[in-house]
Amino acid sequence: NNFVSLLLLMFQSKLGLTLAQVTSLVTINFAVQLLTDLICTKCIDKVGYRAGMVMAHFCAATGLSGLAFFPFIMSDAYSGILISVVVYAIGGGLLEVLASPVVEACPSDNKEKTMSMLHSFYCWGHVGVVLVSTLFFAAFGIEKWRILAVLWAIVPFVNAFVFMKVPIAPLLDDDETSMKISELFKNKMFWILMLLMMCAGASEQAISQWASAYAERGLEVNKTIGDLTGPMFFAVLMGTSRLLYGKFGEKINLIKFILFSILLCIAAYLMTALSGMPFLNLLGCGICGFSVGILWPGTFSLAASALRRGGTALFALLALAGDVGCSTGPTFVGLISDSLDGELSYGILAATAFPIVFLVGILLYNKTSKNNIVTEKQM
Repeated sequence: NNFVSLLLLMFQSKLGLTLAQVTSLVTINFAVQLLTDLICTKCIDKVGYRAGMVMAHFCAATGLSGLAFFPFIMSDAYSGILISVVVYAIGGGLLEVLASPVVEACPSDNKEKTMSMLHSFYCWGHVGVVLVSTLFFAAFGIEKWRILAVLWAIVPFVNAFVFMKVPIAPLLDDDETSMKISELFKNKMFWILMLLMMCAGASEQAISQWASAYAERGLEVNKTIGDLTGPMFFAVLMGTSRLLYGKFGEKINLIKFILFSILLCIAAYLMTALSGMPFLNLLGCGICGFSVGILWPGTFSLAASALRRGGTALFALLALAGDVGCSTGPTFVGLISDSLDGELSYGILAATAFPIVFLVGILLYNKTSKNNIVTEKQM
């Protein structure tokens, strides 16, 4: 996902893609992942986790390596790139749905720690792709991007063979059956969790997608350095938050940590929007990265605990809600900013609504879960 974003301007200048075509690549990537999330709710339990993980990695490898070849063998470059994006988006959508339940099913203590550690590696992957790709382009030139696309494809290609052999535990015991989608839809807790996931995605991406602009303003650097400083600063601190909980989670109450994080997130949004000082805007972006780190994996852990028989459908629908939030957040910021003379601070200030709604949602979750415990004791 993050590799192609580094090539969009090059696609315009070297391959003749229009701005509309470049924009559509991002939109279609997101749409295909959403569609994959939806399809997974029905078919993954029938196919099995192992087959799904292997297929996901082969799709990711085919799509990434295809970037180096399809644009040059198709009638036009855009069609070739689009096919590649669609193929690796299917892989990405599958991985997004499957990785969490596969790790949740592992027979380990402190599953919340493991889930947080898992999601921290998205951040390190993001940082690694941006950093290694930038260094590669600096050393060999961006015109060698096709070689790098093939090199990056080696990672999922090798993983596909690893997942043919690695032990995979079942998410439910043999005597248990997963909840049907209709059962989930009738459950109040499910809708609270969906709200949390949507707000988690929106709270994360509403600032993340604009971090580069703040870096350029705050440090007065060119776009390349801005891309490295803003998004990487955000991703490193988000990964650090997840890593810390993954390391010391058994000593930290998850609900309390989420409450602390979301209050810190609200403060970071206000700092970014209202400080009036570009450097503090950038610092606010970084604090936001740290504060949102636990929201996504923490919500997955809460869902696994509250709806233990939710199965793959639960994880798929939560991923879907998270993706909707990831799209809604930055779009909302852009629309508000555009309507107010392009001033990003107004858009960020308006987007403070997302972490505020998350705060309300986590309080509702806490109250509902306590009520459920009382009801079970009475029964």
